[in-house]
Amino acid sequence: MSSSDQDDKEIETSHRQRMAKLAADRQQILVLPPEKALDRILDHPRATALVHSMAEEDLFFLIHEIGTEDALELLAMASNRQWEYLLDLEIWNRDRIDSHALGHWLSLLNQADAQRFNNWCMTEKSELLEYYLHEAIDVLVLDDQDDTGDLPDGFFTIDGVFYLCIRDDFLNAIEDEESREQRENFIHRLLERLADEDLLTYQTTLLRCVNVMTSESEEESFRFRNVRLAEKGFLPFEEAVGVYAPMKPDSVRSRPTRSTAAERGTDFTMPVPVHHGFLMSGPGLFSTALWKIETRDLLDSLQVEFATLCNQIIAADQEPVRQREGLQHVVQKACGYLSLGLHRLAETRKAPEPEQCAQILSTYSLADIFRTGYGMAVELQQKARRWKANSWHARQKLSLSFWGERLVGFIGGLLLARPKFFDNYKSGRLYREFETMEDIETAREALEETMAFDHVLSFLKIDTTCLPDGHFITYENLLLTLWAKQRLGLPAGPEPVSLETFRPFYSQMWEENTKSPQIKNSVKSDFLSWLSSAGATEVTTLSAQLGHALELLFDRIEEEYGSVSPADLDPRFVNLFILKKTKPQS
Repeated sequence: MSSSDQDDKEIETSHRQRMAKLAADRQQILVLPPEKALDRILDHPRATALVHSMAEEDLFFLIHEIGTEDALELLAMASNRQWEYLLDLEIWNRDRIDSHALGHWLSLLNQADAQRFNNWCMTEKSELLEYYLHEAIDVLVLDDQDDTGDLPDGFFTIDGVFYLCIRDDFLNAIEDEESREQRENFIHRLLERLADEDLLTYQTTLLRCVNVMTSESEEESFRFRNVRLAEKGFLPFEEAVGVYAPMKPDSVRSRPTRSTAAERGTDFTMPVPVHHGFLMSGPGLFSTALWKIETRDLLDSLQVEFATLCNQIIAADQEPVRQREGLQHVVQKACGYLSLGLHRLAETRKAPEPEQCAQILSTYSLADIFRTGYGMAVELQQKARRWKANSWHARQKLSLSFWGERLVGFIGGLLLARPKFFDNYKSGRLYREFETMEDIETAREALEETMAFDHVLSFLKIDTTCLPDGHFITYENLLLTLWAKQRLGLPAGPEPVSLETFRPFYSQMWEENTKSPQIKNSVKSDFLSWLSSAGATEVTTLSAQLGHALELLFDRIEEEYGSVSPADLDPRFVNLFILKKTKPQS
């Protein structure tokens, strides 16, 4: 090996070692609280290189968590590419530029590094600067015979040729008076600095800003912005929403053949987002399998791909995310459906081993795995919608509350535009995303239970126009009341039962001489037999479909009324049977 080759190899080795050190430092710093992370970055011996090595997504979240006004030192060290990413996310309202958001961020970048900002605007962002000035100022050019005294109040000049005025309507659209003053001062400083740097360029910029065609300028900027953000997963809504298009396992596409780590080496120059991996919580199939991957370049590639998937979800949901808390919800959603997709593609009833999941991750794209997992929730949604459209419940024009709190929760979640799992605040939320196969099975069982009860009710020939007023009618108290009336020899129908008639039936339901109140097994069997005969369904079939649900129903009766004697029954507090209301004695 020649001396020059040896030197080149040493330089490359040294460079890779520095990049590896930056990657390790970046990983440690970005998981710290924002204020501590900022201090560690500012104290770093190669602070600017460290910031430049950050993925744009990580810098974006860090700046917002620190606070944009307090992160000026960080903005000063950010690269032009990172500046551009911030503007791409912050200044757009759908396909229109928000002029005041643009002014806010231009002002921040100007405060961070005025000289660099000025050069950047003139060389790379001249069209954006001209657009902003077009929105913010009026420009007049006076002839030699014109008198400057005839100009309206508010006009000023820097070069004696162009007379400028910041529009009142532009400033008045900013609600905060202090912000209006800051914006006015920023525009004055910006124009003065442009003129000081290059008078000819300053005058050319003013001439061009007057002739800006707003719609065409926005359209052109939007097109380039979409191209840049598409690489990060931020697609236009009509494309991003494709992440929720369900996919069958046999349609999942294999990845292109990858070169080995030995051939390529670990690419420390690739900015791997840190926040997304750090925010993965719980031992889900996806997170467990991801950290089982030992090949560094594959792991980095999957982390970048995961961040891209999260960005696509953000774009599809059209809910801007600027804090870790919001990102964590997106990460949790992505991890949940990726875990479901891994389970489905593994084709096993029990949870697949992490090694098998890791192999699936290296074989298929994360977007396809996500869509495969999400497809399981969509299949339940479609089943719920088909049932609802043709159900007895719908034909009777009953409200969804007829199915009681538990079943309404599950059915209501499935009927949402994007199906959700009914969590009933166990994790602090009424609804959350599906995360495990157990969630899918629980929702499926609730749907099938509802469908089975609906099938039975369709055979009972109930006149729902006679449902009594003043009672909250559910499938539970309707079925229990119809059963009680049949056993008491009363006419069939949903009309309330008198308390005197109901007491003997109630007394016969309970076991005698037991430590805790229990309903007789014969009573439970009798109710099942009655349902079977009324619903034209075999007892064994009905028991398989509704056995668990009926156990829960009788458990509720035991819990709510087990300590109430027949003599103490009060119709006002009995909800599982429809009883005639009695006026309280004075």
